[in-house]
Amino acid sequence: MAKITESQIAAVVDMLTEDYSKGRTIDEIKTFDYPDRSVVIDILEKLRMIIFPGYHRNGNYRTYTVKNNVSILLEDIIYNLIRQIAIVLKYSPKFKESDCDERETEAQRITFEFLDKLPKIREYIETDIQAAYDGDPASFNKDEIICTYPGLYAIFTNRVAHELFLLETPLIPRIMTEHAHSLTGIDIHPGTSIGKYFFIDHGTGIVIGETTTIGNNVKIYQGVTLGALSTRGGQNLRGKKRHPTICDNVTIYSGASILGGDTVVGKNVVVGGNAFITTSIPEGAKVSVKSQELTYNYDSVNPVERKEIELDEAWFYNI
Repeated sequence: MAKITESQIAAVVDMLTEDYSKGRTIDEIKTFDYPDRSVVIDILEKLRMIIFPGYHRNGNYRTYTVKNNVSILLEDIIYNLIRQIAIVLKYSPKFKESDCDERETEAQRITFEFLDKLPKIREYIETDIQAAYDGDPASFNKDEIICTYPGLYAIFTNRVAHELFLLETPLIPRIMTEHAHSLTGIDIHPGTSIGKYFFIDHGTGIVIGETTTIGNNVKIYQGVTLGALSTRGGQNLRGKKRHPTICDNVTIYSGASILGGDTVVGKNVVVGGNAFITTSIPEGAKVSVKSQELTYNYDSVNPVERKEIELDEAWFYNI
């Protein structure tokens, strides 16, 4: 291999620094003026230790009383969360022109208002664990659900991020939910409102949009999309209801897509696999794909009679 010279490296450096001078979005260099993704994720993980005090413990801490552990964790969370929120408040129209002191004061208010929501978050997550245990015969105990289920991690992250979202915290809630997305394959926007006893089974490929509302005791399987009918309107659609409402006691099987802000799935509805829904569904309905067929075609080397097998409705609920 030929020796790499300093002049070669210098040439590449000069090329890139010149490219940085074009005034584009990607050219901005403000080292201390952006949220630190690694710090936000660390805050999320420390919050998980508080939500599940007996399951997720930092091995670096040698004081094992609940009070001491919570105190140590909270001190770190408070300091870093205030700092990160103060940074992102520049994205809020209310604080775009404010100075650092004003943003710091608001960040402190948001942080402590958020911390007041932790008992509510824990209450809801307890119901999510129960829903997973009641709804999944493959779960041997609740410890297994807490320690291993990706759906629960995605739900936990959403419940934390949603409270920050409601407090109009820019960027940080999305960093949290996209972190969960990268780990689990489950994409839940922090704006999504979710009731109690929510269960995600398997979960990979689930997409749930910002203005989705989900009621109590809802179960969703892998590959489900709760999305918008169209995003062609771009920024003109901001703040409008674009995603569906899912009422209480609904089950949505794998691969189903439910789209549109006017779409309401009524109570006690069962949506079968691969259904494509853009209109409201009345209470108690069972929705399935009609007359699905499997077709087997054989070539001359394997001369077997062609068969068509119609799948009955029950197939869609056999997960």
